Amino acid sequence: MTSMDTAPDAVVIERLLEVPAELVWQMWTDPDHFKAWYGPKGASIPVARMDVRVGGSRLVCMAVQTPAGPRQMWFVGEYLEVVENRRLVYTESPSDEHGNILPADDASHSLTTQVRVDLEDVDGGTRMVLTHVGLPADSPGAIGWAMALDTLAERLQS
Repeated sequence: MTSMDTAPDAVVIERLLEVPAELVWQMWTDPDHFKAWYGPKGASIPVARMDVRVGGSRLVCMAVQTPAGPRQMWFVGEYLEVVENRRLVYTESPSDEHGNILPADDASHSLTTQVRVDLEDVDGGTRMVLTHVGLPADSPGAIGWAMALDTLAERLQS
């Protein structure tokens, strides 16, 4: 099941996944698993550094092919909440490869946003709610999240 809330200042996507929360948690917190599903179709994740603890940092590189040629987008953040198999909250800002925050390319959303992932056990599976605060529901980023979560669901089913 998939649903998408249309709050103007946040992307909210809910999925019902037929796997335990522990497996979903691993996909979000293990860099190798994260690299395998994150990003829109056609993107790759050559770098995912994740110190998953409150106050820990994350640095992710998304590589995409654009009409102008290949492009790398870097994102830096800090983990604000880490409740194993239940809740993950982190900030996300555009950055360079060293984690220095850069001005946003797209003025339609905040420079620093917040990503929340809530997991709940339901009937032998997991209800996952992704909330990306500061990213408009009608933005390209919202479409990217929907594609990424499709890939996540596919990987969890295989």
